[in-house]
Amino acid sequence: MKKLINDPRAVVEEAVEGFGLAHPDLVTVTADPLFIARKDAPVAGKVGLVSGGGSGHEPLHAGFVGLGMLDAAVPGAVFTSPTPDQILPATLAANSGAGVVQIVKNYTGDVLNFETAAELAQAEGVDVRSVLVNDDVAVEDSLYTAGRRGVGGTVLVEKIAGAAAERGDSLDAVEEIANRVNRNVRTMGVALSACTVPHAGVPSFDLAEDEIEIGIGIHGEPGRHRIPLENADAITARLLSPVLEDLQAAPGQKVLLFVNGMGGTPQSELYIVFRAASQILAEAGLEVQRSLVGNYITALEMQGCSISVLKLDEEMVALWDAPVHTAALRWGV
Repeated sequence: MKKLINDPRAVVEEAVEGFGLAHPDLVTVTADPLFIARKDAPVAGKVGLVSGGGSGHEPLHAGFVGLGMLDAAVPGAVFTSPTPDQILPATLAANSGAGVVQIVKNYTGDVLNFETAAELAQAEGVDVRSVLVNDDVAVEDSLYTAGRRGVGGTVLVEKIAGAAAERGDSLDAVEEIANRVNRNVRTMGVALSACTVPHAGVPSFDLAEDEIEIGIGIHGEPGRHRIPLENADAITARLLSPVLEDLQAAPGQKVLLFVNGMGGTPQSELYIVFRAASQILAEAGLEVQRSLVGNYITALEMQGCSISVLKLDEEMVALWDAPVHTAALRWGV
């Protein structure tokens, strides 16, 4: 294993410290318990947005803290849920009195720990709502969760709900738009190689040089099946077929197409996938109205990608286009 680290046990703390030093205009970092908050949090009269999960998926979630997205993010150990003792102070830091929406990827540890933190925050008088993201069509249940996993669609939920909160929407309205995005987005991923968790020191799973795993999760958990390596167009078709089957989008539907890198795949290859995905969507009669391509919810250095398709309505488009200023997404400012 070759990694740019010092102590495998200190990877998350040192990375978050570096993140705070790199973006002092955007965030403040609290070391104990570990969480990241928007520099100007809490913003008076604004609904707070909080998310989090195991580290190793950067820039999710810390990279999306700032104007127009999250008010706070809570990083756990690599591929391990953050604790309620971290989530509670992050929730309190995001609360201005207008309430807080927690955006939670559907992984059992995340769900349980965010629920506990929400109950503790409510006991302190904070109105907390929870939105569960479960956009992965690959498997119904996995090693990590009951029901569908929360994967690439999380980025889209955080952006659109974040814009709604930023324009001053109520707690009910922010919760509703977040749930609406989740209901209308589907995702499926592929792994070309395994990643290595720093404290484990060995690849998370075995994958032969000529094999790929279809339907992989963001922790390297198994997908639908393992097949021989194919070209980019064939792999893209394999990923999009179940996404479109589940999404049930009618011809003429406007969509957002999101091709996300897992951390170890070059941007050029992601654009080759985007090219093929665009052609498939066009053949299905769908119009790609907005797009996103890059590494936004990764699995350390895993090679591969995920494809998300979101059915858009006019409000979602307006909120997607709204200004955002975070370390990982920035436009309109």
